[in-house]
Amino acid sequence: MKKLIYLTLIAASVISCSQPTKTTQNMNPFFETYSTPYEVPPFDKILNAHYLPAFQEGMKQHAADIENIVLVTSAPDFANTIEALDRSGELLTKVSAVFFNVKEANTNDSINSIAEEVAPLLSQHRDAIVLNAALFAKVKAVYDHKESLQLNPEQARLLAETFKNFVRGGANLSAEKKEELKKVNEQLSLLELKFDKNLLAETNSYKLVIDKQEDLAGLPENVVAGAAEQAKADGMEGKWVFTLQKPSWIPFVTYSEKRELREQLYKAMYNRGNNANENDNKAIINQFINLRLQKANILGYESWSAYVLDNTMARKPENVYALLQKVFDPAIVRAKEEVADMQKMVDKEGGNFKIESWDWWYYAEKVRKAKYDLDEEQLRPYFELNNVRDGAFAVATKLFGLTFTKLEDMPLYHPECEVFEVNDADGSHIGVIYLDYFPRESKKGGAWMTNYREQKTSADGKNIRPVVSLTCNFSKPVAGKPALLSYDEVETFFHEFGHGLHGLLSQCTYVSIAGTNVSRDFVELPAQIMEHWAAEPEVLKMYAKHYQSGEVIPQELIDKMNKAGKFNQGFVTSEFIAAAFLDMDFHTITTPGETDLNEFEKKSMEKIGLINEIIPRYRPTYFAHAFSWGYSSGYYSYIWAEVLDADAFNAFKETGDIFNQDVAKSFRTNILERGNIDEPMKLYLNFRGKEPGIEPLLKNRGLL
Repeated sequence: MKKLIYLTLIAASVISCSQPTKTTQNMNPFFETYSTPYEVPPFDKILNAHYLPAFQEGMKQHAADIENIVLVTSAPDFANTIEALDRSGELLTKVSAVFFNVKEANTNDSINSIAEEVAPLLSQHRDAIVLNAALFAKVKAVYDHKESLQLNPEQARLLAETFKNFVRGGANLSAEKKEELKKVNEQLSLLELKFDKNLLAETNSYKLVIDKQEDLAGLPENVVAGAAEQAKADGMEGKWVFTLQKPSWIPFVTYSEKRELREQLYKAMYNRGNNANENDNKAIINQFINLRLQKANILGYESWSAYVLDNTMARKPENVYALLQKVFDPAIVRAKEEVADMQKMVDKEGGNFKIESWDWWYYAEKVRKAKYDLDEEQLRPYFELNNVRDGAFAVATKLFGLTFTKLEDMPLYHPECEVFEVNDADGSHIGVIYLDYFPRESKKGGAWMTNYREQKTSADGKNIRPVVSLTCNFSKPVAGKPALLSYDEVETFFHEFGHGLHGLLSQCTYVSIAGTNVSRDFVELPAQIMEHWAAEPEVLKMYAKHYQSGEVIPQELIDKMNKAGKFNQGFVTSEFIAAAFLDMDFHTITTPGETDLNEFEKKSMEKIGLINEIIPRYRPTYFAHAFSWGYSSGYYSYIWAEVLDADAFNAFKETGDIFNQDVAKSFRTNILERGNIDEPMKLYLNFRGKEPGIEPLLKNRGLL
């Protein structure tokens, strides 16, 4: 996932802050040019106390940048208005990138307090520019004369996107509506923080404590060892603790023979934020729904989805619904077949109960083993984390000629991080990538890519290379063994690495449209296409090596993986599409009011025909994509992008060489390097020569 974790700073502030003294400047790393290798953030020198003064000074400087643009007496042109806007606010961007990334990956009470203080200030700051009438008049003057300016394609795109962002931000509104919009934006900025804070607290607060050996029946050795280490860390040595982190709860519900314990842990997972306590997210979601609708209405749209999708490839809610239905229909048919297979196994074993949602993982694994003689635990020894990482690196080397060199003694925001320099085939510097692998209570769940510095070209023509970061929550090393990943975690690493390549390989002039700053339903293409390489036999033999013997994964296991590759796709697809429908249904509401979230979810799922044995992948109160991660009315984008990535990977397969250099060069130059310098479908057509159809997606999922 590409995570949007700090505000797009095209707006300036009216906040007045005192000029920092020279002593303060010298003590605050943000007020100096970083003297670190590759000018990465000096995490070892940054204290929490540095953030707020840097935010205040950053907003002040940004406001001054904007004021200088407004006060220019010569006629507005591309250089003195549009380009100047893109280059403004460097200090604010600098501190925002560090603060919000660290907040996501290694937070604490102090950082959370700073975020709550600074969020409304940043909202005010952004609105003060977007709603600045004098500034917009200059932007509009340039836009109205665009045909006579002889702009190159990238300049023309930046102009169009800048004008559109101002209009979508409310620049054309009346003074009264602008004030209303400001208040809504400020409230929304705080709600995101509250939602995330509650979700993290809920995730960390629950623990399933087991003190009887017999209650571990069915669990693999490494899962038991990990639970023992967690118990020891929690001061309960001699017991076993399972948490709501994916590397803990998923193996438990997949292998535990204790149905009542599977139910207990599973229900704790899907009831996060829905427990009528101080971390309950239901009221917050209602505020989200109503405030987003209010904002959409202020800006002239009938729903939040209509507003969001107007700036995407999908364009309209009905197009999203149509795509989701086309995928859901065959998926739910397959899911019902899967339920029947599992129910037969329950009946054969004398279970005397009907399959429930908390049974799916357990019985699906049993059916897979019976049908394909394949157990997830057979694969883990071949997916040692460092080998998987090196496999992803090797794919990038074979495709694009990139090399990766580990950097020692680098400043880190957490000691578990690794850092690599990325160089091009000619030895030139491409960028730096941080890798952060394991769960901790200070880190959000999930996996994402983000930037500590984005690629751009400076005013003096220097190509500023990016610093990107991949943050994950993978299975930890346990019992003296290295970190051994599930295949799902392998795919996740390749996925996030694809986002990383999109950020690293950017070759744009303007930061606003560089790298991953593309529409939400296009940004997943570079990530999801990388997942295809992870499963290719040729690639598996490059990285899937037994952690003890070094033996390359046997062909027999690869064959079993291929045969089982489309297994359980009815469930996987249906639970995903269900969540995407739920996201859309919440955000196509056109009448404000109080929504009973549980009843709304029930009716939404009944409408599409989701079976009782499956719940949406994300229920509302922990659906961070929809409410705090920038994917509202956008969760569908993974499936939209899968239409693209399935077709794009076929461009390689059709040549008979998954590392075909001509196709790889085209993908790099037309997609990865180009950022948002043209309409996404035009970029795709430049690469592929034709628009994609849905058939490759359905075929890949075994749903045709």
